Amino acid sequence: MKLKQRDKAFLLLADGSYYEGTSIGSKGTSGGEICFNTGMTGYQEVYTDPSYFGQIIVNTNTHIGNYGAVDLEQESERPKINGLVVNEYSEIHSRVDGESTLDEYLTKSGVVGISGLDTRKIVKHIRSTGAMNAIITSEIDDLETLKAELLKVPSMDHLELSTKVTTKDSYLMNEGGEYKVAVLDIGCKRSILSNLTDRGCELKVFPAETSFSELKAYNPDGYFISNGPGDPSAMPYAVETVKQIMSESKPMFGICLGHQVIALANGIGTFKMHHGHRGLNHPVKNIITGRSEVTSQNHGFAVIKEDVEASETIELTHINLNDNTVAGIRVKGKPFFSVQHHPEASPGPHDSRYLFDDFIQLIKKHRES
Repeated sequence: MKLKQRDKAFLLLADGSYYEGTSIGSKGTSGGEICFNTGMTGYQEVYTDPSYFGQIIVNTNTHIGNYGAVDLEQESERPKINGLVVNEYSEIHSRVDGESTLDEYLTKSGVVGISGLDTRKIVKHIRSTGAMNAIITSEIDDLETLKAELLKVPSMDHLELSTKVTTKDSYLMNEGGEYKVAVLDIGCKRSILSNLTDRGCELKVFPAETSFSELKAYNPDGYFISNGPGDPSAMPYAVETVKQIMSESKPMFGICLGHQVIALANGIGTFKMHHGHRGLNHPVKNIITGRSEVTSQNHGFAVIKEDVEASETIELTHINLNDNTVAGIRVKGKPFFSVQHHPEASPGPHDSRYLFDDFIQLIKKHRES
């Protein structure tokens, strides 16, 4: 097999760090917030997770692309990342059911990437200095020009992105299912929805800015607030919708960004993290059961723990064992709960999938009351 001749590519970070490597994926220039994912596998699921919209991903795993790409493993219709940084990039794949090389997949999707970099060095740098904006190019070789382009990249702080990745129109899944769940799509992954339909739910998935009156008109048994990208404090529309959902007292479950929106609706603040949590190996303790779980996570914002501890209505249910940040909450005396991690774990371990079962049990209990 003749290997593709590759152009030079450059990566520039907001603090002036500058790297030269080899172009992968689409030729062009693309900027976003640079962050890293510690997963050893599941790169296609990561790239297509809407929660990564507006970000450049650094894969900490050394070897990327060795098993190609398969359409069935996408978490949305196409990659949502703004760029990709890898160490060793595989030109070929050995997976039997691989439908294309990762390079073909990225090129077709318009994703600009760079390979041949010391990603261990870059990740250590981000971990010490914090997430920041960056830009990748395979067409600009003048540093001053590239610096000017980087200045045009918006900060993730106070950036609303859910309306850019949500469904344009509402739609039904698993019509005729035993339980009706209204899904507020603020950047939802497909595998989260399949975890609900696998448990007998009929879903109606609504765009991010859908009003409570429209959600209520579906007459659901429960509400689900999805994961998604951006700063939760820039989403007053979703916070207001959740406040109105809570007035109905039907079960509500939130994941990741949905967790943060539920917190805001209950007077709990959020903050931008130093470098976030992104990977398949984050330990979380369930304070209610005393059991620990290995979880899949992807978030750059978190709920303020001191606000939870001072609240008379919110109870802490899960804690991140790496840094003691809030990993789960519930509303006292109400069937509302949320977690910061991704219990569908695509990719990742399945330790937290019981949370979907907990949601179904709340729906059953509410029906019987």
